[in-house]
Amino acid sequence: MRILVIMGSPRKSNTYRAARKIEEYMQSMDNVEFEYLMLKDANLLQCRGCYVCLAKGEEYCPCKDEAPLIEQKMHAADGVIFASPVYGMNISALMKTFVDRFSYIFHRPRFLDKKALLLSTTGAVGLKEVLDYLKLVAGIWGFEVSQSIGLITPPGMISKKQEQENNRKLEKAALEYYNSFQKKRRSPGLKDVLIFRAQKASFGKPGYTGSADYAYWKEKGWLNPEAKYYVDVPVNPVYNAIGWISEQMIRRKMEKEIAELRE
Repeated sequence: MRILVIMGSPRKSNTYRAARKIEEYMQSMDNVEFEYLMLKDANLLQCRGCYVCLAKGEEYCPCKDEAPLIEQKMHAADGVIFASPVYGMNISALMKTFVDRFSYIFHRPRFLDKKALLLSTTGAVGLKEVLDYLKLVAGIWGFEVSQSIGLITPPGMISKKQEQENNRKLEKAALEYYNSFQKKRRSPGLKDVLIFRAQKASFGKPGYTGSADYAYWKEKGWLNPEAKYYVDVPVNPVYNAIGWISEQMIRRKMEKEIAELRE
């Protein structure tokens, strides 16, 4: 089993040590190989917001950096750990640059066979905001988020009680993350279905969005009327019905807007 840790901390401090603890616990269960991608050392340029990757394809991006290599690393891993400390009630700037640089994956999900673990540390507050955001990103990119873990790591000396509590959380998360690789993908929740249906409506015709999005979705078979989700898993019939209605509403709205632009 291969795990890629994408480290959004500029230091090898609390978040890094927490990831190493997870590595230690998982390696006690099996032969698990960990690789650490330190974003502070990666050649990853800031997104220019030029829209080229969305309209034409990521291969046309003017930023010539290590993004293709990093995506390849994510594909090669069985699972990915997204790790970021809380900075200003959000992810670190390094992690945000990483997310922005791969914005095209929001339109063209591709990690549907991968499991993700989300990890964050903070001195006091902000864990929910960071973990919720990372869950949204990883989920739309296609990952099945198996675990989310947030640790309180106050500056200075950490109490013995807090350290024990953190280690307990890390051990539990490592065990559950490891076990998740033995299970089939879960059925999507209502929010997941709504996101799929909204994208299906948005990318359903070349005129609605960039040609790269339409071509990708068509190739995947996601534009077929019978497609209920990105992968072949059971979908709650009620969620599917709500999603279908939502898709039709979005499609009609977009058709109306395009017709008005052509007048």
